[in-house]
Amino acid sequence: MATPSPDVFEKLATFYLGRHYDTAEGKLLDDLMLYDAKDLCTHAMCVGMTGSGKTGLCISLLEEAAIDGIPAICIDPKGDLADLMLAFPDMQPADFQPWLEAGEASRKGMTLDEFATATATKWKNGLAAWGQTPDRVGRYKDAVDVAIYTPGSNIGLPLTVLKSFDAPPPKVLDDTDAMRERVTGAASGLLTLLGIEADPLLSREHILISSILDHCWREGRSVSVGDLIGLIHAPPITRVGVLDLESFMPTSERSKLAMMLNNLLASPAFSSWLEGETLSIKKLLHTAEGKPRMSILSIAHLSEKERMFFVTILLNEVVAWMRTQSGTSSLRAILYMDEVAGYFPPVANPPSKPPMLTLLKQARAFGLGVTLATQNPVDLDYKGLSNIGTWFLGRLQTERDKARVLEGLEGAAAQSGKPFNRSQMEQLLASLGSRVFLMNNVHDPAPTLFQTRWAMSFLAGPLARDQIRRLMATRKTNLAQQAKAKNASVAKRSVTPTRPVLPAGMGESFLVPTAFVRGEGKRIYRAALLGEGSLHYVRSSAKVDAWVDGRRLLDCGDGVPKDGWESSEVKDPASEFEKKPDPTFAFSTLPDELRGKATIKTLFKDFEDYLYRHHPMQLFKSPALGEYAPPGMSESEARLHFQQAARERRDLETDKLRAKYVKKMESIRSKIRTAEDRLSRESAQYDSAKMSSLVSLGASVLGAFMGRKFATKTNVSKVSTAARSASRAAQQHADVDRAEQQLKEYRLDMDEMNEKLEAELSDLTSSLQIENLELEILEISPRKSDLKISDPMIVWTPWQMTADGEAVPLF
Repeated sequence: MATPSPDVFEKLATFYLGRHYDTAEGKLLDDLMLYDAKDLCTHAMCVGMTGSGKTGLCISLLEEAAIDGIPAICIDPKGDLADLMLAFPDMQPADFQPWLEAGEASRKGMTLDEFATATATKWKNGLAAWGQTPDRVGRYKDAVDVAIYTPGSNIGLPLTVLKSFDAPPPKVLDDTDAMRERVTGAASGLLTLLGIEADPLLSREHILISSILDHCWREGRSVSVGDLIGLIHAPPITRVGVLDLESFMPTSERSKLAMMLNNLLASPAFSSWLEGETLSIKKLLHTAEGKPRMSILSIAHLSEKERMFFVTILLNEVVAWMRTQSGTSSLRAILYMDEVAGYFPPVANPPSKPPMLTLLKQARAFGLGVTLATQNPVDLDYKGLSNIGTWFLGRLQTERDKARVLEGLEGAAAQSGKPFNRSQMEQLLASLGSRVFLMNNVHDPAPTLFQTRWAMSFLAGPLARDQIRRLMATRKTNLAQQAKAKNASVAKRSVTPTRPVLPAGMGESFLVPTAFVRGEGKRIYRAALLGEGSLHYVRSSAKVDAWVDGRRLLDCGDGVPKDGWESSEVKDPASEFEKKPDPTFAFSTLPDELRGKATIKTLFKDFEDYLYRHHPMQLFKSPALGEYAPPGMSESEARLHFQQAARERRDLETDKLRAKYVKKMESIRSKIRTAEDRLSRESAQYDSAKMSSLVSLGASVLGAFMGRKFATKTNVSKVSTAARSASRAAQQHADVDRAEQQLKEYRLDMDEMNEKLEAELSDLTSSLQIENLELEILEISPRKSDLKISDPMIVWTPWQMTADGEAVPLF
């Protein structure tokens, strides 16, 4: 069996997962298992017991997606997915040694160094046997940014979910069903964390929190967990249904609920939930530069109720993000969850189940492929799984597991309108061994048996906490140094407990904190200027006529910078401001430049000039696609836009090419079948004629051998018959030769057709290189006469001092 060539499996928009497998012979076949990437839009389920190779298959699938530039969010309840960071292009023993156990080396009779050398050799040879070179491993490493997040812990990159209670985007607010799901999910997740099993229709706690969130969100107001404590005490609503608030839930009971939430927020164990990067699906999928990310959300360290809380919040965030995307039939991103049993059960209705069901039903229209894995299929809602188009089935443990899988397959077949042969599927499932999977894909005419390829990532098994900490140590250090350098000057400011007096008539507001720092350090407000303006861009040749709002924040805590608005930063339009300060904050002193109204007005006149000079609209064009990106997109956003457009164009053109060749290939295939039948028939006739000739000749020779006594007219006739039989056999042999030659020519025609298809696919790949799309930039200046500037505004920004004297922004 030949080693696969990269030229064969590095196909356009296909994932190399393994090779076809013959269970009857127990051997690998030459045909490769190539999975069409866009088939993942109809979701996938991977099922297999421990030792079936399920983890290796799923990691291989994610590796292939990364090479193709597809980002992924991976929910990891066990710690297996951190292995995706253990890909070593150099394959040196030193690369593997930190991830090996000394105890296992001893059991094998080796030192740790010897074990590392043996492991490196094993991995290098294993990859080579599957045609995977060190260069391919390097391509995987370079293609994607892999990060491990640990919500509720600083083992990896901490992740705070407080911002998940922000008001959802307009598309969700305007969709009744989507809004109901979002409100219910947020309330259910929070109550789960409090240890309250709440029925959305019966629980007063659930109904109250849902009503508060619904009211605030519809007003465009975000709600933090801290805000919610006060809102439970004094809700912004007076009635719940037909009952007044007090009758529905008395003040004393609301106070108990608020106290439970306050205790949770004040608990040292919960403080780690308040730290870290704010949960953002956009940031989990791409870096600020637009590079695809593989974000591994490790939750193995959390308690069961904490896991349910986080998964529920995350899935609701994914649903909200999904609804803001444009429709597409090409794969845009992957949501992968390992060991999904418990979050999508057949009977119970945990808070994670509704958003998961929404994703399975609707995400395909937005190019989001949901991929789930489990070793316990009996614990899954098979009716919901009928929305899944691809099933990867490994060795199963019990008959109940097989029955549940067959129910899911039958439902998926019914959804797609395809026939389902249950008995055949049962036989195939019974024949599976380690690393051998049965793929049932609704887009394919028949199931496929294959053995998984060797994973590029070293499968070290579930990683321990200290190993995850080691993997993320450098990144966390870099982030800490960047933050320290940025915030070093804050600690030097003088602080006053009283609120500084502003110039008469000057407006002010207070930026609402969106981040928290562990500890009880002093919290201060620091002065800044908020500049807001509207710019009008017009360019008829690019079909642009757009108004864009500009919003910049100029930090003035150490005085107005010498370069003025050149030092300002873009302010997120979703930022919230309050009219009154938080009484727990002190104030930094007001810089001298902000004590006079005339000076401030001059600064805002400069802001108008700054906007005009420094805010031309950059419109990005892709020459390969002949299209402009929508106005207002940054370069990284434009690249993502064009990459998705290129995937759609690529998939469309690939389908056209396949349709173009399939008819021709089917015609040749029909001729090959006819030629094979003819060859079989001619061969049988030749064998028959040859045998007849031999029998006749044998009879005549026997007669001659026995002497004159038997040399009768009959014997002469037999000799003549033998001669004729030999002549017919020779003729039949010629017919066999001609049939073989015809079959050979048809097969050459098929090879030639395949080569033409591969050449055209290769040309298409070259013309639409997604990761290296060139961009042209068109700059459009705003119309100066249309420029509009808001009134000057001083904004107080929130900061907190840490125990070591550093100051950290709370926004």
